[in-house]
Formats: sequence, C-alpha cells, structure tokens
Amino acid sequence: MEVGVYYSEEVLEEVRSKNDIVEVIGSYVRLQKKGASYFGLCPFHNEKSPSFSVSPSKQMYYCFGCGAGGNVFTFLQQYENYSFQEAVKVLADRAGVQLPETEMTAADKQRESRRMQLLEVSREAAKYFYYQLRMPQGKDGLAYLQGRALTEETIHKWGLGYSNKTSNDLVQYLHQKGYKDDLIMEAGLATFDERYGMHDKFWNRVMFPIQDSNHRVIGFGGRVMGDGKPKYLNSPETPIFDKSRNLFGLNFARSSRKNQFILCEGYMDVITMHQAGFTQAVASLGTAFTSGQANLLRRYADEVLLAYDSDEAGIKAALRAIGILKEVGLTGKVLHFDPHKDPDEFIKTEGAEAFQKRIDEAENSFLFEIRILQRDYSMSDPESKTKFFREVAKKLCLFSEDLERNNYMEAVARKFGIGFDELKSLVRSYATQTGLAKPLERPKSGIHQKNTPEESIKRSQRLLITWIANEPAIYEKIKKYISATDFTEPLYSEVADKLFREIEAGEMNLAAMVSQFTEEEQQKEVAALFNTELEALEEDTAGREQAFHDILYAVKKNSYEYFSANLGSDVSALEKVINGKQALEELSRTHISLES
Repeated sequence: MEVGVYYSEEVLEEVRSKNDIVEVIGSYVRLQKKGASYFGLCPFHNEKSPSFSVSPSKQMYYCFGCGAGGNVFTFLQQYENYSFQEAVKVLADRAGVQLPETEMTAADKQRESRRMQLLEVSREAAKYFYYQLRMPQGKDGLAYLQGRALTEETIHKWGLGYSNKTSNDLVQYLHQKGYKDDLIMEAGLATFDERYGMHDKFWNRVMFPIQDSNHRVIGFGGRVMGDGKPKYLNSPETPIFDKSRNLFGLNFARSSRKNQFILCEGYMDVITMHQAGFTQAVASLGTAFTSGQANLLRRYADEVLLAYDSDEAGIKAALRAIGILKEVGLTGKVLHFDPHKDPDEFIKTEGAEAFQKRIDEAENSFLFEIRILQRDYSMSDPESKTKFFREVAKKLCLFSEDLERNNYMEAVARKFGIGFDELKSLVRSYATQTGLAKPLERPKSGIHQKNTPEESIKRSQRLLITWIANEPAIYEKIKKYISATDFTEPLYSEVADKLFREIEAGEMNLAAMVSQFTEEEQQKEVAALFNTELEALEEDTAGREQAFHDILYAVKKNSYEYFSANLGSDVSALEKVINGKQALEELSRTHISLES
C-alpha cells in the first residue's frame, strides 16, 4: 500500500462512475447477457458452468459459486492483486480522471521518492544486463541459457541477462546515467572497499531479474559462469527487496488461475516449468521458505505443491515448508521426480505430459511426513514398529476435527498395515493421557451446520436486504415495521442503516457503499448481502408477496426475541421489545403489496 495516499469519496465516486463495471470486467472475462445481468465463468475459481454475475444496475459483481464479490475497485484488487490506491490510479487513467495531489508528510515524500529512485536504478541495471547478454562478451552466458534449452522467447520474457567479467562496468554505466554511488549501493548493485573502491556486486554471471508482483525489478540473482564461488549470488536486503516477502516468478504465476502454486528451489526450475506450460511455479529467493512467503501465496491460491530436489536437503526443506503451509491454512502436497533430481531435469528428460501426471499423483503432505518418519524405524522389529505407530499417533492427535482425523487414520491404516480400530485406540489413548487433543467423541447430532437456527436467521436478514436493494420502493411501505437495529448481525445492521438512509435521501449507490468498508472480507460479505439468490422466490405476484411477508416477519420476530432475551435493565431495549411486539401483531394481519 502506498504511504499517505488518500482520496475523497467524491473523487472515488467520479472514478467508479466513469468505469462501467461490465466493460472493465468484460476485458478480463467473457460475459453474456442473461436477463438484467451478465454472466461468465468465475476468474477466481475453476468452474464449468457460469455462476459469476455482473450487474449493470448495481455496478457490482458476485459469484454464486465461491462468494467473490464487490465493485470495480475490488475486482482489480482481487484479480490484479493491486492495492486499493493502485486500483484507483489504474481506473482513473482508464477514464481520463485527473487525481488530485495527495497530502504527504515531508518524511513520507522523501521515503517514497527514494523508493522510486531505487526501482528506477534497478530497472536500468536490468536493461544493461539484458543488453550485455546479446553482446560478444555475453556469449558464455547466452550459450549457458541455450544449453539449458531455454528459447529466445523465454529469455526475453524473463529479462535474463549477463554481468561482465570486468568488475565495475555497471557502476560506470549507471554513473553515465546520472545515478550517484549511494543510490547504486543502496540498491544492492555495488559495494565499496579500500582495495578496489566502488565495484559491481555481480560479475561473470547469468542474471535473473527478480520482480515484485507488479513486474517491477526489485533485485537480482546471479549464476556464476565457471567454477567461481558462490554458485548463486543474490541481491542483499534493500528498502525495495525483502526476500522473506517476495517469490521469484510470482509476477507471472499469480495470474495462472490454477488455484495452486508449485514451489521450487531454483530460478531455472521455475523458468523451465513456465516454458513447459506450468505457469503456476514460483521459488523462494535463496533463503528458506518463510511464513511471509506462505501468506503471500495464500492471497491467490489454496494449494501448494512442493517441488524440491529429491536429495536429503530437499526432503528436509519440504518437511519444513509443510509446517509453514499448515500454519497459514494452505494445503500442501509433495511432487516426486525420481529417478531425476529436480523438476528442470525431469521435464527435459520426460516431458510436460509426464510432469502433469506427477502433479496429478502428488503425495498428501501428512502421508509424506509419515513415510519419511518410517525410515527411522525397522518395521520388521516389533518394538521399533510399535514406537513408529506411537509417533504416528502423536501426529494424528494434532488434527482437532474428528472427521479429518478419522480420514487420516483410515489412510494411515491402509498404507502402513495396521488395523483401523487398533490405530484409533492408540490415538485416543495417547490424546487422553497427554491432553494433546480431545478424545474422539461420537457426534451428538445429525443436524447439518447449514440448517442451524442461527444460519436461518442470518439468511432471512440477507434476503430482506437484497430484496430492498433490488426494489428500493418497497422500503417506503415497510419502514414503519423495520429498522436497522432489527438486523442482529452487526455488519448487516450497519449495511441496513446505510441502505435505508440512502433510500430516504433518494441516492442509493450500492457499489460506492462497498468501498466504505476497508477490510477485504467485509467488502466480500457486503457484496453478498446485495446478491442473495431470490430466483426461487420470484413466482406469481401473490407468491412473491407471501414470500416477502414471511421474510419480513421472520426478521422482525427474531429481533423481538433477541431484545427480549437481552432485556436486562436497559430502558431503550424495553422500548424496542414493546414496539417490536406491536409491530409483529400488526404485521401478522397486514398485507403488503409489491405493486408500485
């Protein structure tokens, strides 16, 4: 997010109103008109039947499959991974709206100016390395890349380059461009010492520009030509390059739309996979995989396939990454490349089709952990075998959900030759003794969560908000019976209050209302409130009026019961209860016409 950048509601509304959401989304998604809305395949999850709707009247989108929703700003934030400010700027440029100069502190301005200078000098260095690769002095680097079976198109796409054998030619080039020593060093492109003075950080290396998610060069990785050490050298941490919060290849992989990532160890693995069509590949940046990188991946996908080397170091790295993925709520699986060392070697030898098969057969991360654990025990020795299953039981206790734990117990029992009941007894015994997890309990009820009274109450409130948003003229007929406080979910009440105020003022603007909520999850839920499915209720007039009456009565009845239960000594609550009871009695004998 850009520091200190804010826009007034008037400016935001001008930008939003001049960017028709159907046109903007239509440039990303193929849409077809169906009734009053447009439908297409959702760009945020895989589906075969269109459930992604775009409403011209509401200037909002909503997916009835995955729940993604919002206005034209949130679409660009979700699809392009822009910050809100970036989305505003892109749409302002698209519509020809001049954004006002924003107020920033002197320190903010200085920091932002320096950041832009660092991005600029990094981009200039990338251009220089790219040019050197194609000069006579870059022939060894080009031969190396061609020898790794990279096409000219791939070399161009990734901006690959070469740093010369001489030790200060980049510095001299940047000096000619007007860049000062302090900026060049702060960007991690050069170092200074008493013996050599100012000299290049990288020399005699094939260069891999590292870009952020918006394709801006923030650092470099260099692979030495010959036997020099270290084999790979990466840029140091800088104000624009945080290794723990960036991933090589994410700028391309984030738009693969495959709802998964393949996490690799090396730059060449990533580039080879992308060239073979596996555009979801990324790699950590010369460091161990971090929770910051895992959270970055979670913004785009639910599943991560680990494509580490098949040696012991790769196995240890995979085990560590599995734990990090679990911590942030991502599903992890492990790819196997035997008899080959890594994905790059596998693809070059076996081809893309065989690699896809390995993806389809990826091993569940928990079963991978158990399989690696088994190597420390002799399954032919009874005592060692018993110890192994005790360790397995410890791991199984970490699953807090009964269903998930049972599923894994079944899988382990089947894979490692132990009876399910025996394993279940061992898990229960261990969990009870250690307090590591609750003992397995038999479900107390067969009622599905979605049919709970709480969910029914929330659904009736969602239905009423959607109906009023679709037909605002109804509000005038029911406002004597209903108020925002009747919506007992806090967010619903806040939305209802804004909605009713705008209808009263004759200026309802649902798309703008979404942007009044700053949290992404809130924006998504607000969009859902205006897009609850009403199709099943839209029958003949009499049927619709009865359905509407039932929904309105249900919301009011729940409100009455809620305030009655929480009455206490609150005088205002007592007044709500009395008024609520009167409104319920009147509603029970009142017909509300939906005709205008």
